Amino acid sequence: MSSISVLRPRKSRVLTAVMSLYLIYTLLPLVWLVISATKTQSALLSTPGLSFGGPFSLFDNIVETFTYDNGIYFRWLGNTLLYVVAGAGGATLLATAAGYGLAKYDFAGRKAVFAVILGAIAIPGTALAVPTFLLFSELGLTNTPLAIIIPSLISPFGLYLIWIYAADAIPDEMLEAARIDGAGEIRIFFTVALRQLVPGIVTVALFSVVSTWNNYFLPLIMLSEPKWYPLTVGLSQWNAQATGAAARPVYHLVVTGSLLTIVPLVIAFLLLQRFWQSGLSAGSVKQ
Repeated sequence: MSSISVLRPRKSRVLTAVMSLYLIYTLLPLVWLVISATKTQSALLSTPGLSFGGPFSLFDNIVETFTYDNGIYFRWLGNTLLYVVAGAGGATLLATAAGYGLAKYDFAGRKAVFAVILGAIAIPGTALAVPTFLLFSELGLTNTPLAIIIPSLISPFGLYLIWIYAADAIPDEMLEAARIDGAGEIRIFFTVALRQLVPGIVTVALFSVVSTWNNYFLPLIMLSEPKWYPLTVGLSQWNAQATGAAARPVYHLVVTGSLLTIVPLVIAFLLLQRFWQSGLSAGSVKQ
């Protein structure tokens, strides 16, 4: 009995309290968003944020969000999905291929590439936005989807993450065995390496999806026509309608649209979390 009690993990009240506060801090904005999306515009401005007030208008707000301004919300949603599929998907593919190559192949200049990647991670994206705009302006690509997709293809952090993960997740002996069996490098990558890299790929994909989905500053300076806006810029324009001489405040639609915006991300995290769990346990047992 004594040995069992010694091995049983102890509970920390301080850690439990800290994590509880962190949970409240994390969920409080989401709770406010859900409650606010159920209110009419007048109730939204006249009732406390964390309490229900007025008629329950969630479904009416959703319908109005989708139909307001000739259904422009659907266009912004489609643009966002395009930028995510092409940009985040391409970034994940490139990061996976490059990270695997850097982890498993030795070549001249490998350390220099490593230093460049670390330097690129340290540079914030906002610092590159203006030079990127000037470059794309010279190429005539501003105000087109390519102005958002092409910069999204580069993910130094994703490349570094795959590099570090592939170095430990794929044994060199496995690759040598495949080469002895006559498999080429391309076949080894697609049939052997990718299976081992799934948790890392999912992690990079989710980081890229969230980054592209929430991208605001780059589309703001690259795009001038509302038909190419993503959801972030489009909702910001709706919010800006509340000011000026011809003000048309639609705060209830901004809140409801913001709530609808996070639903796909929550679904993606819930569906893909099992890959993270498998990745965390990989290598934890010594063979």
